[in-house]
Amino acid sequence: MSPNQRFHHISADLIKPTECARVVSEVIAWNNSPPDIVWCCAGSCYPTLFIDTPVEQLQHMMDSNYFTCAFMAHAVLRTWLRSSERPNTEFSTPSLPRHLIFTASFLSFYTFAGYAPYSPTKAALRSLSDSLSQEMNLYAAVCPSSIPRVRLHTVFPATIFTESYEAENRIKTDLTKMLEEGDEGQTANETAKSSIAGLERGEELVTTTFLTRLVMTGVLGGSIRGGLLKGVLDTLLSWVMVVAMVFVRKDMDAKVRKWGKKYGASGMKKIE
Repeated sequence: MSPNQRFHHISADLIKPTECARVVSEVIAWNNSPPDIVWCCAGSCYPTLFIDTPVEQLQHMMDSNYFTCAFMAHAVLRTWLRSSERPNTEFSTPSLPRHLIFTASFLSFYTFAGYAPYSPTKAALRSLSDSLSQEMNLYAAVCPSSIPRVRLHTVFPATIFTESYEAENRIKTDLTKMLEEGDEGQTANETAKSSIAGLERGEELVTTTFLTRLVMTGVLGGSIRGGLLKGVLDTLLSWVMVVAMVFVRKDMDAKVRKWGKKYGASGMKKIE
């Protein structure tokens, strides 16, 4: 930390696009400049079987996990990229790129029973990140000297041991808990350190565990690889994962069927 650093907080309901725009405006007024880094990490998880999930929760999952990021990205990118919407202030670091960071999940790459209300919202976030990553090349080409380049990043944590995780476990089915037994999880500090380390390396898709990276390599599609060497390594890993995931999915499907035969369709163990 530098003695010149300042801290400020703003309370806002990021589900509302007008609130996201207000946050950006207030930050600019306080800092006399647009922010250089925006990290979107608002969200929540409601891990229940799909047909047992209240419809309102399906909407809330998309609102809190996807639209909070989409609305904030829209507000800050318009400020960064459109001259008509930029304030009459100098960029604080005109020669350095700006960074927009999303927080997705391991479940963006591979999901399983009990996460149907949640996983699609994180998969959508990854798709938004890929789309915006390519769009930023347009502005970099048109205004290479007058607008700092914008870099997109998405972090994909797995289980994080927090109070929110404990709250999720109170509504999570025993079936889902059984399926995720192999996830050792991380503390919040461990996740933060891994995330920042990946960002400092310049990675566009940042994984916080080796298992997440392995699974990611099998579904990279058109996402940025992050250089020739990393691209080659991820390709080699993907060849392994293409085969491995066949057996992983088969095993997990078998576990779900076995669970249903033994305990029924509630997802919970029967109390004798």
